[in-house]
Amino acid sequence: MTWTLDSSIKAILFDKDGTLIDFDRTWSVINRKAAAIAAAGDGLLCDVLLNACGMDPLTGKTRADSMFASANADEIARHMVDHGSPVAPDALARLLDQAFVDGADAAVPICDLNLVMGRLTGSGLPLGIASSDGEASIRRTVEVLGLTRHVSFIAGYDSGHGPKPEPGMIHAFAAHLGLSASQIAMVGDNRHDLAMARAAGAGAAIGVLSGTGTHQSLTELADICIASVADLPDLLAAR
Repeated sequence: MTWTLDSSIKAILFDKDGTLIDFDRTWSVINRKAAAIAAAGDGLLCDVLLNACGMDPLTGKTRADSMFASANADEIARHMVDHGSPVAPDALARLLDQAFVDGADAAVPICDLNLVMGRLTGSGLPLGIASSDGEASIRRTVEVLGLTRHVSFIAGYDSGHGPKPEPGMIHAFAAHLGLSASQIAMVGDNRHDLAMARAAGAGAAIGVLSGTGTHQSLTELADICIASVADLPDLLAAR
C-alpha cells in the first residue's frame, strides 16, 4: 500500500541543514573553519577533528548521524575537546556558534525554496524550522535566502525548547500555532529529526534523502522517504 499524508496534518516543521540547505556545499567550508578554530593552528589535529566529527577532510562529505550531521555547537565542542582540542569547551562552543552564524551568508538552498514554500503556505500550511544550529544562525539563513515571509516559527538548540532528539521543538511549534503535535509533519534528513518526531507524537515523520541521511539510516523511523523537499507539494496534493 502506498503511504499518503493524512489530512489531519495542518503544519510542517523543517530541519534546516540537509533538508532546506545543501549540506556538503554549505557546511564543508564551515566545518573546516570550525575544526581549524578548535585545532588552534595544528593542521594535523584539524584533520583528526574533522574525521572525529564525521567529515572526510579530502572529499568534504559528512557521514550520516555523525556529530557534524546532527549535533549542536555545545556537543560538537565537547567532542572536539575529547579528541584533542586545547580550547576550553564553553569558549569553543561560543566560537563555533559565531562561525556558524558567519557561514549562513553562504548557504546553498536544496532547491527553489521560495517556490516550494510558497506552494505549501498557499495551501494553508504554516511552516517552521527546527535545527540543531543556533537560533541566530537559522534566522540569518532565512534572511539570506529571502524566506522570512514563509516561516512563522524558528527554533534552535539554544531557543529554550531542548535539543534534538528531545520533543520540545515540535511541542513549541504546535503550541505556537494552537495545534497538537499530531497535526505537525516533521521533515528532516537524519535520525535525530525523525526520532524527535516520534518522541513528540508528531503526525508524520518524513525523511529526505538530500542530506547526510540514507534510505537505510532513515527508513526505521520515517513514515516515508522522499528525494527532497521539492517533492513535498505533490505529496501533500495527493491527500
